[in-house]
Amino acid sequence: MPHTPLISAEEAPPELTARALILGTVLGMVFGASSLYLVLKVGLTVSASIPVAVISLTLFKLVKRFGIRDAHVLEHNIVQTAGSAGESIAFGVGVTMPAILILGFDLELTRVALVAVLGGLLGILMMIPLRRALIVQQHGILKYPEGTACAEVLKAGTGGDATGGQAQTIFGGFAIGLLYKVAMSALKGWKDTPTWTFGPPLNKGQIGIEVAPELLGVGYIIGHKVALTMAGGGVLAYLVLIPMIEYFGSAAPLAIAPGTVPIRDMSPGQIRGAYVLYIGAGAVAAGGIISLVRSLPLIARGIHSGIKDLSSKGAAAVSTLRTEQDLSMRWVGLGVAALVVAILAAPSLHMNLLGAVLIVLLGFLFVTVSSRLTGEIGSSSNPISGMTVATLLLTCLTFVVVGWTGGTYYVTALSVGAIVCIAASNGGTTSQDLKTGYLLGATPRLQQIAILVGAGASALVLGPILLALNQSATVYVPRAQLLERFEIPADLRAPAAEVTHSEELKGPQAAVDPGPYRVWHKRDAKNGLQGKYLVDAAGMPIYLVDPGINGNPEHKRPDANTAGGVEVRKFDAPKATLMSYIIKGILDGQLPWGLVILGAMIAGVLELAGIPSLAFAVGVYLPISSSTPILVGGVVRWWVDRQMAPKIAHLTEDERNAEADRSPGVLLSSGYIAGGAIAGIVIALLAGVLEHVDAALDTWAKTNNPAYVGANSDALAMIPFVLIVAWMLKKR
Repeated sequence: MPHTPLISAEEAPPELTARALILGTVLGMVFGASSLYLVLKVGLTVSASIPVAVISLTLFKLVKRFGIRDAHVLEHNIVQTAGSAGESIAFGVGVTMPAILILGFDLELTRVALVAVLGGLLGILMMIPLRRALIVQQHGILKYPEGTACAEVLKAGTGGDATGGQAQTIFGGFAIGLLYKVAMSALKGWKDTPTWTFGPPLNKGQIGIEVAPELLGVGYIIGHKVALTMAGGGVLAYLVLIPMIEYFGSAAPLAIAPGTVPIRDMSPGQIRGAYVLYIGAGAVAAGGIISLVRSLPLIARGIHSGIKDLSSKGAAAVSTLRTEQDLSMRWVGLGVAALVVAILAAPSLHMNLLGAVLIVLLGFLFVTVSSRLTGEIGSSSNPISGMTVATLLLTCLTFVVVGWTGGTYYVTALSVGAIVCIAASNGGTTSQDLKTGYLLGATPRLQQIAILVGAGASALVLGPILLALNQSATVYVPRAQLLERFEIPADLRAPAAEVTHSEELKGPQAAVDPGPYRVWHKRDAKNGLQGKYLVDAAGMPIYLVDPGINGNPEHKRPDANTAGGVEVRKFDAPKATLMSYIIKGILDGQLPWGLVILGAMIAGVLELAGIPSLAFAVGVYLPISSSTPILVGGVVRWWVDRQMAPKIAHLTEDERNAEADRSPGVLLSSGYIAGGAIAGIVIALLAGVLEHVDAALDTWAKTNNPAYVGANSDALAMIPFVLIVAWMLKKR
């Protein structure tokens, strides 16, 4: 039966208007920023299409009251198309780019911006030739659940259904998330992570909960199954592995590699950092590969169908119908060629011809795979991480075959993986958007232009945000602490050939010691910690630069007014760490393979038991305090879904999905996520400017606020969190 869109091809309503494109681009930047914050914290993002669509419906209805023309449904579609690009690019950037820091290189703005722009645009351009094959000819077979749900939301919102209540819910959630995060993190109103540590028999076992609105919202949106699985991984790490390592290792008088101090002297966080993180990384890598292997039949079928349909007369024909007009294949080809030239010419990418060839081949392969899988299982279940792992494995193994090993090729390999990851992620998002447009009767060419603009703009803002978030939590560990606590040799000197450019301290510590110093990237663990050092004229290490992304949480920022230093909240960036482990493990062999293989075996056992290993593995890697609020949100969603099921049982599957995705709980959760994440970013950006205010508030809270420190602080800090959970239940 032929498809009949909402708007016929003979109509020519307003579509790619300036106001729709500008609004969508701005919203894409906002949701891209919040998604980047999330992926650095927990390695997850949630789709932005429906929240952006609801905001668009509301804002245009609002301006209609002032005599301005209301937007057409196809204008709203342009808004959500341009606005959805930021989230997918943020995922790719957050999964890959922080690995540069972990590998011991500087995270340069030009490098991040180039990778984000090139990967984002490449994914869109490579998806355009696949539209007819996947969206048109596979209509009714490939469902594209998020794209279909978004179309239903736009139909309802422009067909007379009230959207005022929906908008009030999402904006109210944004306000609550923003104010909550400011009160907790900026004003030190209460402790952000209540934690309880156990004694024997679970000695050094630990549970905690980060009482953050954005993580609660993530749990609600992803649902109870994934949330429970992630929480199970956290329980294994903190209540099984850490106590077990303490039990067997406490009798050892000396440090056991890769740890640097005896296990009996380690805190739970140190045990996790020295041993459990490698186990978690092995589990994540194995889980990603398993998810990719499980999808191989779909991948093979998708590639075969794509090639077959692309070569058929139906795909090659150029239609004059508005609803079948794509960007010219000539422009697509020229665009891809221009991007490849830019990849080769950019000095910050350290790219060579082999790397560029791998990007094109693997990029087209995984954009095809991502677009196909998104149609079958949705964006949330699309194994982008597994595709990135496979890309890095193939790239690194190719480099080893041709003799390219060592730190020189770290950045080249990572750049290949990053561009392919972002391209695959954005390819899947583009597919969802084009499906929404197909159902509504949009012009594909105009949608493709909109997402190219939205992707480019979002990519440009993500780099500065990433660097600012890293710098906000960076600690310069002083020489005295390095000598005493980390036992680096007093006579350690940087080889002159390895000392590079000059650099000053940044942030609060710059006020005490402006520098400048020379930079030494120490890439081996002999004679002290590996990483980035600031050294004096004689090559003596004066500071270890501990990054804000995946830095050591035990390193506190020195402060003359605070005993023991000021605590800073690091970003775990779990999947970026995995990417760094793959590169180091293959190109240099610098991995404790025994721990990594143990993690892979855990993933294998879970798969044998019928449990999805990737979500569990991410839970093993993350702090349990990050998994716990996600679990709470998932359980709330489970209860709400049970209450809602009888009311929507009469609807079709597509209508039920759309109803669930625009429910008050999902919209409120989207507001929690956006508000909490944006507040977190703003607080991080202002940390250096308002350092004296922050120090004064911290001193006041530690002296006068029982919800911030003291015997009852953990219990008191739960009260605000319980209140926002209760509000979520009320708004269901």
